[in-house]
Amino acid sequence: MSIFAILLSLALLMYFAYRGVSVLVLAPILAILAVVLSGQGSESMGIYTQVFMEGMGGFAVKYFPLFILGAIFGKLMEDSGYAYSIAQYIVNKLGDKHALLAVVIACGILTYGGVSVFVVAFAVYPIAAELFKQVNIPKRFIPGAISIGAFTFTMTALPGSPAIHNAIPMPYFQTDAFAAPGLGLISAVLMLGGGMLWMNHQLRLAHQNNEGYGTHTLNEKELDLGGKIPNFWVALLPIAIVVGGNYLFSKIIIPLWDNSYLADEKFGGVTLSSVLGLWSIIISLAIACLFVIAFNFKRIKNIADSLNKGATGSLLPIFNTASEVGYGSVIASLAGFAIIQHFLMGIAPNNPIISEAIIVNVLAGITGSASGGLGIALEVMGANYMQLAQQYNIDPQLMHRIAALASGGLDALPHNGAVITMLTICGLTHRESYKDIFVTAVVVPIIALIVVIILGTVFGSF
Repeated sequence: MSIFAILLSLALLMYFAYRGVSVLVLAPILAILAVVLSGQGSESMGIYTQVFMEGMGGFAVKYFPLFILGAIFGKLMEDSGYAYSIAQYIVNKLGDKHALLAVVIACGILTYGGVSVFVVAFAVYPIAAELFKQVNIPKRFIPGAISIGAFTFTMTALPGSPAIHNAIPMPYFQTDAFAAPGLGLISAVLMLGGGMLWMNHQLRLAHQNNEGYGTHTLNEKELDLGGKIPNFWVALLPIAIVVGGNYLFSKIIIPLWDNSYLADEKFGGVTLSSVLGLWSIIISLAIACLFVIAFNFKRIKNIADSLNKGATGSLLPIFNTASEVGYGSVIASLAGFAIIQHFLMGIAPNNPIISEAIIVNVLAGITGSASGGLGIALEVMGANYMQLAQQYNIDPQLMHRIAALASGGLDALPHNGAVITMLTICGLTHRESYKDIFVTAVVVPIIALIVVIILGTVFGSF
């Protein structure tokens, strides 16, 4: 009965998430439903306050700095015009012949630098719409191009990415954002190359059918940049600060500090490797934010307003993800989960990276969230996978990279919030554009994941 309760709860979570119900509402209700149907109804309130809220709060406390700094950085990049400048420069340089690639690269640079997907979509869409209209490329291809640049290789594959999907595995596997860089780069090339092959193929078919841009309203966002678009190279500096700073702090600077105090009970008795990755990203994002502010006092209309909106904008994403982690904590406490866990971890028992990839991907698909699925999976099974890595002499960096890559597959199903928001920004429907999103953000990343699993199994982490 407990297994049935868990499966029913997960099915309802997926269904109602697709129907647009907030996970903040769904997660606690469906967690308690699973508890009641499992025959533990008398423990409902205790499980809610001591298990659900503990799991939710633990995630929020651990990752809140990354969410709020990332959101503020994205808002500052938007309000300063830096995001628009980068996107416009790339599009202008690559020109009409490479319109699709220009949009992909513009999105990729911004998201690799820590700018949120939503800010990227707002910044890139007006430029993409104007370019596609100019060269008569169907507008319905814009979401597919944005998906490649924002939902795939920069989110889960490129070493050093400050994306939360690359940060969540760090405390569990005691790694940093540059885990398994070689495998990350290979998967990034596969995602970029595979996505572009698909989009170019679709473009050729459209041209053969004499399909053009179509009749649409551009819906361009009006930008007030003080009459002048910022210099591209200056706009690129904050991105360099985030990525370069992340490397310097994680590999060189922080390890030189006296970190022995962390062993004190006051600090949880942790090792430096448990917090090194998080510290590096936090410091890098903070410096990048200060840089944007310092160089844009006049260009940004109201810095306080930008900071406030960025901070406020971080709350819903972190609490959505934290609620899903709280939900996972409750499910993990039920008797039926032990059976499910035993079954899942028994998939390829001598190669735990396979079961890890499957579990993260499935949970990301159910929740419609890469970070939510990854958070649930590692919250309830991260310690087990670290133990298995040690047992089978698997480099934790490989476990990290597989977990991150797996979060970026089934997450982009139709009920994914970022997919829905992007289509809304573009003024398009699932019917018009989802096929390209599905191939570029679901099929191709899963193929890349399989290749990395094979390479990691044969050659180990590199």
